[in-house]
Amino acid sequence: MVNQTVPVLALYFDGGSDLRVDFRLSRGTFQSLMAYLDTAHDHGWGPVIEALVFLFWLASGTSYRVVCRAFAMPRSTMHMLVHRTSKKVVALLPQVIRLPAEGDLGRLGAGFSRLAGSAAFSRVVGSIDGCHMRVKPPKEDAACYLNRKLFYSVQFQAVVDHAARFLDVFIGFPGSAHDSRVLKHSPIYFHQLYPPPGYSIIGDGGYPCLEQPISLMTPFTMPQNQLQVRFNSHLSRGRCVVERAFGILKTRWRSIFFKALEVDVLYVPEVIACCAVLHNICLSNGDLLEPEDGEDEPAEDQPQPAPQDAVCGAEARQRMARLCFAPEHDYA
Repeated sequence: MVNQTVPVLALYFDGGSDLRVDFRLSRGTFQSLMAYLDTAHDHGWGPVIEALVFLFWLASGTSYRVVCRAFAMPRSTMHMLVHRTSKKVVALLPQVIRLPAEGDLGRLGAGFSRLAGSAAFSRVVGSIDGCHMRVKPPKEDAACYLNRKLFYSVQFQAVVDHAARFLDVFIGFPGSAHDSRVLKHSPIYFHQLYPPPGYSIIGDGGYPCLEQPISLMTPFTMPQNQLQVRFNSHLSRGRCVVERAFGILKTRWRSIFFKALEVDVLYVPEVIACCAVLHNICLSNGDLLEPEDGEDEPAEDQPQPAPQDAVCGAEARQRMARLCFAPEHDYA
């Protein structure tokens, strides 16, 4: 029997308290989440209680032992509820995180033009980057998880639209892997899933500049003239939306992204995927927690050559750079 007088449950059942204090979602977002979840055949503790337990665990980033005390339930039960609910949330990923339809590409291009401040970016339909999720590495492969910042992590690669909404996520490579290697093994690259022909995505200098198998525009390394400097400035303004998305994610789930999770490293990608799904649901409901200052990770500073099976995008980038010198427009 659920004890509704437990403080974290009383917060929900009083019908008016702000759930973001302990669950990091507004009431409206929580109701949207419950509408997404298939609860028709749920038994036991009930779908609402199971979702609240999972969100509290995600928001606190603490051990199962602490969470089971907060809800006054057995540890084994709490463990079961967390894992059962995380699987349900991850199952929503194809519905909530998906590539845009052809008819939406013009809207995305217009959005990136506004962000970058140049019509040269009207065919840009995504910004790509990676961030690191702290983990407790397995003893036998610990070195694989040690990243360039000297902490253990797994890689989280994401493509976002102009509104910081996730379009694609690829999670789980050990932290020692470079962003360009993660890209090369991701489905959007080797299956050429995105962007469509005639469109581009943009990234930082840690990625190779590509025309094929996907079009990925990156900054000029050590720009040689004003044209290249100006292009880099516009690209940076457009690209930073992906850093904003990561910042929003980290602000909402601080306990997840700023310390190593108390879970097996193999479970970490599922946890990150849940955070990404909830991020998009939050944006759809106007439930926004802006990133705090200093949340962004510095960009990779070592330019990468195009893989052997790829076509360099230097000429396409030069064409875009020339377009940046076209007459300016007001994108406000």
